Amino acid sequence: MQLYKSLMRKLIYGINISLDGCCDHTKFNPPDDIMHYFIELLQETDLVIYGRKTYELMVPFWPDVAKNQNFGPADNEFAKTFDAIDRVLVSRTITEADDPQTTIISANLKEEILKLKARPGKAISTGGVELAAELIALGLVDEFRIVVHPVIVGVGRRLFADADFAKNLGLTLTDTKILNSGCVALHYQKAVS
Repeated sequence: MQLYKSLMRKLIYGINISLDGCCDHTKFNPPDDIMHYFIELLQETDLVIYGRKTYELMVPFWPDVAKNQNFGPADNEFAKTFDAIDRVLVSRTITEADDPQTTIISANLKEEILKLKARPGKAISTGGVELAAELIALGLVDEFRIVVHPVIVGVGRRLFADADFAKNLGLTLTDTKILNSGCVALHYQKAVS
């Protein structure tokens, strides 16, 4: 079983949070160096998995930016990188996607994600909060890329405030990076049990 797990693609969870744990992207704006950080993360992947809320924030917004190139250089580069990656939407309510690069998972989440991890390819990325919490609870997330912004927002949704994890998940810090903006990128891996 350990050999099988080592052959599986990694599922990487990435998110921006404020110093006080706010993960509501409308409460603070990521500087260009954060966009470059997430471009590098996306370049390690060939598939992103999102729940409905995060998916609807990302698609069609970033594919449209990729096509029109109507933002700044960092945003435009992020958009092109994101647009080149296949997407999975996890939703019980949406049955069709207008985006040709999107497939939908509506049931059997753990089994479907394990099938995706078993396919050959690069790592898989996920973001958001609700689906990520579910994937973490199912033991499917292998790495965590948390970018802490040097700002206290005081209001907004807190990361995993509503999550109900059945057990403590041990993580190992494998890297830290202090970005020019003062943001700190933390890279954790799930501790081997």
